[in-house]
Amino acid sequence: MSQATAAPSPIHATRPNQVAVGTIVWLSSELMFFAGLFAMYFTLRAEVPDEWAHWTPHLNVPFAAANTTVLLLSSFTAQAGVWAAERYQARRTGSLANVRGWGAQEWWVLTYIMGSVFIAGQVYEYAGLISEGLTISSSPYGSVFYLTTGFHGLHVLGGLIAMIFVLGRQFAAKKYGTHEATTTIVVSYYWHFVDVVWIALFTVIYLIK
Repeated sequence: MSQATAAPSPIHATRPNQVAVGTIVWLSSELMFFAGLFAMYFTLRAEVPDEWAHWTPHLNVPFAAANTTVLLLSSFTAQAGVWAAERYQARRTGSLANVRGWGAQEWWVLTYIMGSVFIAGQVYEYAGLISEGLTISSSPYGSVFYLTTGFHGLHVLGGLIAMIFVLGRQFAAKKYGTHEATTTIVVSYYWHFVDVVWIALFTVIYLIK
C-alpha cells in the first residue's frame, strides 16, 4: 500500500524586492552622473588653480559644516522611520515627547524639516557668495561650484518631493502594510545616497582647498 504524498509546503518568495532592486540600479546611474561632476571639478582645478586660491577663502566653512550636520542627522531620522515602517508602525504610541514611541510618520516629518533646513541654508550661502561677486558665469570656479552643489541641491529637492508622496501615502492608508513600508524603504535609499554624495562634495569643495 503506497503512502500518500504530502502536499507541498507553501513556497516563500526569497527573491529581492523588484522596486528596491530597480531603485538601486537607478542610483548607480546617478552615481555615474556625480562622478562626471567630480571629474569636471578636478579638471578645472588643475587647469586654473589661481581661481581656487582666490575664491576658496570666501567659503563659510563653519556654516557649511553646520548645514552638513543637519543633512547627515536627517539620514538617521529617515532610517528610524524605516525601522518603524518595517514593524508596520505608521503613527506614534503615546505622547509626542516619547521619541521611542514614534512611528514612520513622525520620523519622516522630522526628516523632511531637516532636509528643508539644508536647502534653506544652501540658498542663504548662495546669496552671500553672489553678493561677493561669485556667480555661475563669473569664473570657472563659480561655474563648477554652482553646478556641483546645485545639482546636488536639486536631488535633495527631489527627495523632499518623494517624502511628501510617502507621507501622503502613510496618512491616507487605512491599514499600514507592505506597500507603504516598501515605499518608505526605497525612498530612504535615495535619501541616504544624496547624503553620502554630499559628504564627498563637502570634503572636496570645503575641506580640500
